[in-house]
Amino acid sequence: MQKIYICRHGETAWNITKQHTSFTDIPLTENGIKQAISLKDRLKNKKFSAALTSPYKRAKETCELAGFEGTFENSLVEWNYGNFEGMTTKQIQAKIPNWSVFKYGCEGGESIDDVTKRGYNMVEKLLKIKGDVITFTHGHYSRVLIACWLGLTAKEGRYFCSSNTSLSILGYEHNDRVLKLLNDTSHLKRS
Repeated sequence: MQKIYICRHGETAWNITKQHTSFTDIPLTENGIKQAISLKDRLKNKKFSAALTSPYKRAKETCELAGFEGTFENSLVEWNYGNFEGMTTKQIQAKIPNWSVFKYGCEGGESIDDVTKRGYNMVEKLLKIKGDVITFTHGHYSRVLIACWLGLTAKEGRYFCSSNTSLSILGYEHNDRVLKLLNDTSHLKRS
């Protein structure tokens, strides 16, 4: 049965400073490049019917450095943070106490309902592809995609994690959609 590999992009400068990055198109750091290259060895024996990537530099570079020629898929872009773009959680919480993207969505950006709908639409696109698929996407959106695969909403994305260049695998058990692997970064320990 089909498996969907979800790969988060490598480290960026804003990952280090913990700034929310959706539409700001920044490249990988030197460490992010090393992280992405480490994926190549990890994935070298896997066969995929499709490799899809967010069009943003950080995801596209990760895809290429991991050895794939990805097709751009706009539905894989990060949650649109709107007015919170470039801000840290601490800065946002100074304005909105206890704020979390998974509780409140983003003022001037995507709501929880918006990103949930986009996640379900992406799952439907993935289901139409015959065979295994690898995707290169972003931290919060990868968590949304996992939640939608499992029939949940974006709010439940808070229960998952997604480190830089982590791999998560969506699949099936007895015809039920399941999470087969979450946030695996074992390739980073080898490099």
